[in-house]
Order: sequence, then C-alpha cells, then structure tokens
Amino acid sequence: MRRPEASFDAIGTRWSIYLDGPLDVATPSRVRRRIEAYDAVWSRFRPDSLVSTMAREAGTYRLPPEAAPLLDLYALLARVTDGAVSPLVGRSLVRLGYDGDYTLRPSGAPEPAPTWDDVVERDGDVLVLREPVLLDVGAAGKGQLVDLVADELVDCGIDRYVVDAGGDLVHRGGPAFRVALQQPGDPARAIGVVELADAALCGSAVDRRAWGDGLHHVLDARTGLPASDVVATWVVAESAMLADGLATAHFFADADRLEAVIRHTYARLGADGRLRYSLGLPGEVFV
Repeated sequence: MRRPEASFDAIGTRWSIYLDGPLDVATPSRVRRRIEAYDAVWSRFRPDSLVSTMAREAGTYRLPPEAAPLLDLYALLARVTDGAVSPLVGRSLVRLGYDGDYTLRPSGAPEPAPTWDDVVERDGDVLVLREPVLLDVGAAGKGQLVDLVADELVDCGIDRYVVDAGGDLVHRGGPAFRVALQQPGDPARAIGVVELADAALCGSAVDRRAWGDGLHHVLDARTGLPASDVVATWVVAESAMLADGLATAHFFADADRLEAVIRHTYARLGADGRLRYSLGLPGEVFV
C-alpha cells in the first residue's frame, strides 16, 4: 500500500484510499455517495442539510442509523470532560466567525453552549428539539465518516486498506502504515511517528482551522472559548470515530481519566511545549 488507488476532495478535505491492488470502477462511486449522504445530514455549512433545518425549526427529527452511536459517544465524552465536549457548540462557533459563509469575523462575545437536556430529548436516533439548535459534530463526525467509508470498502469485498481523510485514518490488514505526527504550524517537522496496524489514528490541532487572534475550532462548550492549554493531540483507537472524539477530549480532560474510560493511546502537545504520551503508543516520539 505505497500509493493511493483513489484520491479526491470531499467535505473540505483530501481523501485517499490505499489498497494492495487496483480499485474497480464501482467502489469509488459508492464511497462518494456515502460521503454525500453523510454530508447531507450533518453539514452545518449546507443550508439544505438536516442539521441546518434543525437550526431553524424545533420539532421531532429522525436521524440516520449512525446517529445513535455518534450521540452515545458525545454523551460519554461530555461526562468525562465535565461538559467541555458537546455537539451543541455550533452557535458558539458561528458567533466566533466560523459560520456557514466562512466569514471568519466574530459577531459577538463567546457564550456557553446550551445544556443538552435543557433543549433536546433523545430516544435512540430520534431527537425532540424544544427549541432550534445548531449541531456541530466536528469533534467525532469526520472520524465516523472514515469508518463508514471503510465499511463501504468491506461491503465491496476489500479487506486490506487504508482510508485517509486529511490525516484521520483507519488501517485494516497488511503491513503497518507509517504516519508522521506533524508539528503544529510546521508541516516540514514531526514530533513523532505512529506505526498504524489494524487501528485508527486521528489528530486535532489549533492551527488546522484557525483565524484571528487565538480563534480556532476546538471550543470548550462550558465557556464558548477556544482551548488554550493544549495545541495538538493524536489518538490511536479501535475506530476512527473513537479516535476523533478522544482527540478533542484530550484538549480538556485528564489523560489518565480518559484512558481509564476508553481504551486508546495518545500523544498530547501542550501550549508550554511539553509532550505527554502513552507508553503504549505504537511508534516513537521525538523528545
């Protein structure tokens, strides 16, 4: 798996699929349809998405099957971060300028996200909104979509692959896939290397989607303010959804507490330049 058999742009990032052999004609079309279907539900940047409809109108909404595990994970992460991680940070991001039009100009002071139980009643994949809410599932949704694309490959009879969505990856079968952990702000440098084997790797950094002075996409739902103590995280877990969600949680929660709740390994770079990492991280760090 030295070169991608397919590369394309979707949902604002570059996707690459690595295989041992050639990719047939039908599989890329299935993958693109799966990505489009996910985007049509969860994108807050599309006025025609289900999420955008929910931001305009209260009511009862049935979400697709992937909603239940995604929202279950958010509920767990909210508990272990004492409310710092929430899918209700959408309006807070808009106030800071990360809105559907990418104005990147704050329209007001930061404000806390609403408390989930105050505005939403959930039964599996059905949500009852007491008022309009703007969901933003960026903390774990991209990872889940990587997993769903991997599922499409399996359904097409492919069992050895790497799916890479802008650095969020899942590997199944074959030799380990070597991935550099990029130094924030310097794409030419790495703080370490992970040997990814039958697992997923996701990272988050304050320079990925940043604008203005100290403004970026990783918000503390309790305050509406961007995280400031941590600048980058990387997580290896059994699924990309878990790795993605945990990469966000590591900006706010004690690492030992997170490891006790969900099995994973991690590296976390603080704003003070200190790097903390799991001894079991598959690879090496340069410290």
